[in-house]
Amino acid sequence: MATTPLSILAAHEARATPPALPLLAREVAGFAYTRIRATFAAPVPLDVIGRGQNVFVIPGFLASDRTTARLRRSLDQAGFRAHGWGLGRNGGVSPDLFEKIDLQFDRNEIDCPATLVGWSLGGVIAREYAKRSPHRVSRVITLGSPFSAHPRANNAWRVYEFVAGHKVDNPPVEAVLHEKPPVPTFAFWSARDGVVAPEAARGRIGETDHATELECSHMAFIADPDSIRAIARAIVA
Repeated sequence: MATTPLSILAAHEARATPPALPLLAREVAGFAYTRIRATFAAPVPLDVIGRGQNVFVIPGFLASDRTTARLRRSLDQAGFRAHGWGLGRNGGVSPDLFEKIDLQFDRNEIDCPATLVGWSLGGVIAREYAKRSPHRVSRVITLGSPFSAHPRANNAWRVYEFVAGHKVDNPPVEAVLHEKPPVPTFAFWSARDGVVAPEAARGRIGETDHATELECSHMAFIADPDSIRAIARAIVA
């Protein structure tokens, strides 16, 4: 089993801490409403026009394609071709995860480089997939994704370890999370995020090409209209 080289991370990082409990409490309080909005709310009118570009959207931890439905409907309505990841609920990283994503690209007949959009853990997966298959990826957009700082600079790591069956610092794939993929990267983060520390989601110099602050909770990255508009602009930037 390959391990994340924490000696590199320890020398690299400023040790960020998880968001404060009041922020986490707000996330919990708004969870049901945000999930309903992310799944069922009407598409968001966008101020950019797609030209059939493929967009592959990876949900966050314990989420599925239902959670990214509003985002994908909004992109489809604007002229993009948005795809769910098609792998059910995101239960964490597995040894064959990237091969499964390859198969989903084939099943969706994505035959030219696509934009990867990943929410939370989905963004970490998107960055790692882009490192392994850069020929299939045009850019990566992460939404509150903990790719920088310490792997425990979030309020989800204990639940992740329980569900995924491995330590956050000992995944079943080789990974140096803070290393930038060889494609353009856009990191969206929020000071209101109650799950992932802002430092972990925005990265440091050299870890992402663009880091942009949004004013939304962690759960709202894939439901908030301003967030969805920002994602669409990053796809065509």
